[in-house]
Amino acid sequence: MRRGVMFAAAGVVLAACMTAGLMVGAAGLPLKGVVLALADRLPIVSAHSGLTPLETGVLFELRLPRVLLGAMVGGLLAVAGAGYQGVFRNPLADPYLLGAAAGAGLTVTLVIVAVGDGAAVPLAAFCGAAGGVLLAYGLGHTATRGGGTATLVLAGVAVTSFLTAVQTFLQQLKVEELQRVYAWILGDVGGGWEQVVMCAPYAVVAAAILLLHGRLLDVLSVGDDEASALGVRAGRVRLVVLVAASLATAAAVSAGGLIGFVGVVVPHAVRRLAGGSYRVVLPLSLLAGGAFLVTADLIARTVLAPAELPIGVVTAFVGAPFFVTILRATRKVET
Repeated sequence: MRRGVMFAAAGVVLAACMTAGLMVGAAGLPLKGVVLALADRLPIVSAHSGLTPLETGVLFELRLPRVLLGAMVGGLLAVAGAGYQGVFRNPLADPYLLGAAAGAGLTVTLVIVAVGDGAAVPLAAFCGAAGGVLLAYGLGHTATRGGGTATLVLAGVAVTSFLTAVQTFLQQLKVEELQRVYAWILGDVGGGWEQVVMCAPYAVVAAAILLLHGRLLDVLSVGDDEASALGVRAGRVRLVVLVAASLATAAAVSAGGLIGFVGVVVPHAVRRLAGGSYRVVLPLSLLAGGAFLVTADLIARTVLAPAELPIGVVTAFVGAPFFVTILRATRKVET
């Protein structure tokens, strides 16, 4: 019953944030008109919203795809971060720290510079994300047998720095593409319906795999020996979750750019409120991550209106102090 209440509350918060995202902007839209306009698009419902043609265009061509993409990207980054934390048993693990986002950013930048963005972007982002995680994981285990949590984080930072340096080099080779690349790096969920349709299949597959492995991650949290005694193949579970989390990161990065801190802030907040079971943390992170990024995007496009603040700047303002708090708490536990 408690679990159901938490899921319902998270769903209500996500719905409220998405509704605010649809209503608030340079052109404010009334709540009643928005609800009726959305209801009118349902197959068996006919409703008169009272919105003007211009307001209807703003709602369905600008606001709705932006809100859906923000919810999708935020949910994917948060659930991927929770998955990485479960695999590595490291509260600091997230797509950005472990090299997945940097790897995806490098390959997507290469696609933009070489051939332009298009159908190849999601595949390139997935390959880069998987390569970045595997490189960080391999480096961490090479440096220390068994790979301690601190070693893994340092390996992820090193891989991220290297891949970012290569990405910067590629940008300098194509100076005329700098504006487009930097706009993507700072994060943007205003790509429209094309980005929503492109991201959705990857998002569904990755999220489904991660949610289905919540119970197995709970088993892994007690130790590999205990998991083996219960019939769980720890290595196989880690590999599947890593691939799914990398796919989620790839989809989010290819659609929204490099948006940091979502994958570490949201799972930690969820864990503080709902406990440590991944059967709860994963789905709640998916919902809360969507609500978090929709809210961040709402702030980004209203705080300096009519200008827009990059969404990555907003998440960094929230995430950086939160990350420092997590780091201090983790240090106290380890000492």
